[in-house]
Amino acid sequence: MLMNSPPEIAREYINSAIYRVHLPLPKLIVQSIYAGFFISCSAICTLACSYRLTGGDGRYYAGLVAPIGVMLCLCLGAELFTANCLLVIPVFCKKISIIDMLINLGITFLCNFLSCLIMAVLMVYGHVTHLFDYALASYLVSFGMERTSLSFGDAFVKGILGNFCLCLAVWLSFGAKDLFSKIAALWTPIALIRACGFEHLVDNMFYIPASLFAYKEYDLAKENLDWGRYFYKNLIPVLLGNLVGGTVLVGFGYWYIYLTPDDCCRKNNENNNVIPLDKNIQITPNTNQNMIDTNPNIVPNNNQNMIIDNQNMLANTNVGN
Repeated sequence: MLMNSPPEIAREYINSAIYRVHLPLPKLIVQSIYAGFFISCSAICTLACSYRLTGGDGRYYAGLVAPIGVMLCLCLGAELFTANCLLVIPVFCKKISIIDMLINLGITFLCNFLSCLIMAVLMVYGHVTHLFDYALASYLVSFGMERTSLSFGDAFVKGILGNFCLCLAVWLSFGAKDLFSKIAALWTPIALIRACGFEHLVDNMFYIPASLFAYKEYDLAKENLDWGRYFYKNLIPVLLGNLVGGTVLVGFGYWYIYLTPDDCCRKNNENNNVIPLDKNIQITPNTNQNMIDTNPNIVPNNNQNMIIDNQNMLANTNVGN
């Protein structure tokens, strides 16, 4: 097949998750920092490509370039907090503990946030936002104000939808068997986030701090834009929404469909390195032994045949005597 089937995707993801959860702490930190860098570069590129466009045109072009950050994360191995919400799948399968998942999510959250702040400082005070005669800086500030003007409920719901799309992209990428297919698979779900105005936590870790730095650097007017409003009007509701979208809508759903509790909780044995997908499939340690058990007329090997023949000859000789 040109792609992995959905049950195979489930196996591939669990194997990857087990490996990533047990990364050494320094490597996990560095990979999480890279994820924030990738998402931040994609975010500023998205604004630069759509700043003059309004309505559907702006969303269309933003959607075309928005997936670059997630593509870099998935293809280069960076640890993205929102994508790691799918770690709930191996937790349900009892392949990792919930403590392992929470530690991973906590570290990736903090490191993603730190790296996005670093990139926001570099972009604003390095005057990358000077593009188009300061129009990009003005657009960045208005974009930040739009994000902090959402009600708690709206931000929460858009956060659910945002990480639902992102985790679908991650899931699809595990179905690909080559780099081009992986990129093609993840592109459309990520494009939906920007095209439809959904909320992605790590994107906003760059957008809103950068807009806060930009309005001070360029002395731009602002409304409803400060650190307090960012935390309680955007970060908290979007964080909760992203957790629900990733862990419940995608993680729990695909665990329930493709990884039944009996299969997931079955203890590993020497031939159970790959999770069985159907509880009706019985994995036996020795195929030949299984055939012998089901058909007693089949003997295990030639040596056994020779032993039986010798015994018969000896018995015949004794009868003749």
